[in-house]
Amino acid sequence: MLDTAAPPVGFAVRCTRTLLSPWSRLSFLVLMLAAAITAVLAFEPQRLLSAGWPPQVSGAAAVVLFGVAYGLCTAAFVPRPILNLAAGALFGSQAGLVAAVAGTVVGAGIAFGLGRVLGQDALRPLLRGRALLAADGQLSRHGFRTMLAIRLFPGVPFAAANYCAAVSRMGWLPFLLATGIGSIPNTAAYVIAGSSAASPTSPAFLIAMGFIALSGLAAAVVAWRKRHRLRGERPAA
Repeated sequence: MLDTAAPPVGFAVRCTRTLLSPWSRLSFLVLMLAAAITAVLAFEPQRLLSAGWPPQVSGAAAVVLFGVAYGLCTAAFVPRPILNLAAGALFGSQAGLVAAVAGTVVGAGIAFGLGRVLGQDALRPLLRGRALLAADGQLSRHGFRTMLAIRLFPGVPFAAANYCAAVSRMGWLPFLLATGIGSIPNTAAYVIAGSSAASPTSPAFLIAMGFIALSGLAAAVVAWRKRHRLRGERPAA
């Protein structure tokens, strides 16, 4: 009689399966993000970028390098407003806006890719509750429209939106397009403020700061209304 028993699984195969399991990949993502945050706190790369690092590079090369560094910094949770102000101060309103928006898309793409590859399989089964399921449904079915609205209102943290979109079934192209288009108004305001910071009484600076304040206020109002609407929809005990 032929022996139909399956051959024993080798040690190397078991190790590979363990390392590639959803929870192992999620653990690696958490460790990677913790290391990135620690590096940011220790070395403060935003200060280097604000000072025009590296000083020997100029022109278009400096804009490209700044955009790449901007993306890496945002993926490591460096606040975008600081980098946007630095982009305007270093390159002016036009080139600074190009560098900042490009860096925004690069950083969002890095975070989205990390979350999709390392975190989605482990986190999707944990989606419970009406709020989480509703957010997942919005991002999965209406990804471009939802992400565009999130980027236009600065109340949602940039990194949180990236990783929430990565856990959903949203596609790459809608995510990146919505990020690039939706980030332009608020990013432009910070870049213009940075480029005209030397003249704080100039119309450009005052208009930019007014737009930042109004957009922040609008985001707070929308968040407050959403919160009270959700409270009102809760069934009575």
